Amino acid sequence: MKHEEEKPVGLPENAFRELKPEEEYQPLMNPHKNYAEVNLWSVLWGIGMAILFSAAAAYLGLKVGQVFEAAIPIAIIAVGVSGAAKRKNALGENVIIQSIGASSGVIVAGAIFTLPALYILQETYPEEITITFTQVFISSLLGGILGILFLIPFRKYFVKDMHGKYPFPEATATTQVLVSGEKGGNQAKPLLMAGIVGGLYDFIVATFGWWNENFTTRVCGFGEMLADKAKLVFKVNTGAAVMGLGYIVGLKYASIICAGSLAVWWIIIPGMSLIWGDSVLNMWNPEITATVGSMLPEEIFKYYAKSIGIGGIAMAGVIGIIRSWGIIKGAVGLAAKEMKGKPVVDEETTRTQRDLSMKIIAIGSLLTLVLIFLFFFFDVMQGNLLYTVVGILLVAGIAFLFTTVAANAIAIVGTNPVSGMTLMTLILASVVMVAVGLKGPGGMVAALVMGGVVCTALSMAGGFITDLKIGYWLGSTPAKQQTWKFLGTLVSAATVGGVMIILNKTYGFTSGQLAAPQANAMAAVIEPLMNGVGAPWLLYGVGALLAIVLTFFKIPALAFALGMFIPLELNVPLVVGGAINWYVTTRSKDESINTARGEKGTLLASGFIAGGALMGVVSAAMRFGGINLVQEQWLQNTWSEVLALGAYALLILYFIKSAMKK
Repeated sequence: MKHEEEKPVGLPENAFRELKPEEEYQPLMNPHKNYAEVNLWSVLWGIGMAILFSAAAAYLGLKVGQVFEAAIPIAIIAVGVSGAAKRKNALGENVIIQSIGASSGVIVAGAIFTLPALYILQETYPEEITITFTQVFISSLLGGILGILFLIPFRKYFVKDMHGKYPFPEATATTQVLVSGEKGGNQAKPLLMAGIVGGLYDFIVATFGWWNENFTTRVCGFGEMLADKAKLVFKVNTGAAVMGLGYIVGLKYASIICAGSLAVWWIIIPGMSLIWGDSVLNMWNPEITATVGSMLPEEIFKYYAKSIGIGGIAMAGVIGIIRSWGIIKGAVGLAAKEMKGKPVVDEETTRTQRDLSMKIIAIGSLLTLVLIFLFFFFDVMQGNLLYTVVGILLVAGIAFLFTTVAANAIAIVGTNPVSGMTLMTLILASVVMVAVGLKGPGGMVAALVMGGVVCTALSMAGGFITDLKIGYWLGSTPAKQQTWKFLGTLVSAATVGGVMIILNKTYGFTSGQLAAPQANAMAAVIEPLMNGVGAPWLLYGVGALLAIVLTFFKIPALAFALGMFIPLELNVPLVVGGAINWYVTTRSKDESINTARGEKGTLLASGFIAGGALMGVVSAAMRFGGINLVQEQWLQNTWSEVLALGAYALLILYFIKSAMKK
């Protein structure tokens, strides 16, 4: 048993490359030995991480429209607490902690991209639409379970058969943290320090309003004139959490997102004002009565430009399915073989390749679909059998088809295009449900709950493939990860339901204090469809065409289109964070120093994200309790924006100095 007493020295050299014929990958934990994985320590810490990061991710996602991947910070904390408790050979336990805890980010992403739209529409239809905790909880829970069950048959393909062919950026970073934690464990210190700095910084802004959250070019007379006359405006959010997010996204991806945003704000919006300034463009929305030229840039963005981004996201999802069709067919064939009782002996006897049985997956999937059917029938569809049958067929079909798209996206770029695929689901669901007779507010609720289930399933599928790849590299037991992922899903679904209700009652999703950009986009898509008003198909078509052109030129269409409907002030900080990443990782001629600085920067960025988001939840809870200390009058003063720029510069300086101190 000497193996279990030795410290891992790092991943094998063939961990990230394609294997030669007959070559096998040997993980850190010996496949033929048993290790501590599931016990009271790992389960309780996993539950704690799921609650903590569900609350943080929900706040940040509703604030900026981006949900951070919780895997890295949870892995760092797992390593830190294991080290502090002096637990020996804690690698297997830490994988389980990370796997249970990481349910938080994926469940949150699934819930907040769709379900806040129910609250948004409730303001327009207070009599017809009611939302309960149960609706949010059940749709998130059942969607998450469906995502787990639909993904498991694809595990061997993505993590084993395609070994070395997919980069798995998020899984790589998390795995390295867990491995280095076994060797040392001091990585939690910079994360904790950054969490305190970023948390205090964002807490001061959210709770006291000592300086403004955003800096805009409206700070001076010339900027006001540009916004009014030329419809040109520049904005940047000066928060710590958003900047940290930009660092992890990286300069290349952040630049593409921001390029989409700048194309809207600096070309499309001024261009529309210039060409159609005297026109009232309301053929698909009779509520619009103002000319384009009399609108603020923000209004042109809301009523017109954002729809181009929606079309682009939907088309990017279609392109993803087309590209993944071979994977879908292969995984279905593999699942069918196992269902026929054809076990692969070697893999069945190897602990590290042991999945939940296909019978459990098949029965579990069927049972979950039955529960979704009952949920739809008794709650969402108000006892209408036709609507329920159509709804469940749409949910099951789309969730299964898009599962591989989500996993593929995570495996290649580490980013799940779930919001674009969900938008497409909503458009399809709205059109089909109207065709079978379900319209109006009832149809809106039905389409959004269906979208919520699908969105959570796809989000879970994308996130869970990361966990399973981490387990593959380190030598965990997949069946244990899969079994306990259900617990993480249950805890996260309950947490996000509660946090969403608190944030809505505190701020409201239409107040502007919480952007909820994806949910606002969802509401904007389905309301006209369900009310018999023509949707802006022309603008969707322009976005779809743009996605095809971008794909042809090998530019990530999804990132560009996302930038087109996320507000400008939330895209610019991504580039700031990405630029910091580039700067700290290129200053030295010694690549090992650059790598070390980059890794430390990842820890600092994770601290900024977790600290800033968690303190945002604390601030929201204070307001929910009636404590509002924000100096509103001072925030109306343009000097509050100038001060924000100064504070932001100091924050950037702190980050760079800390990352480069190695």
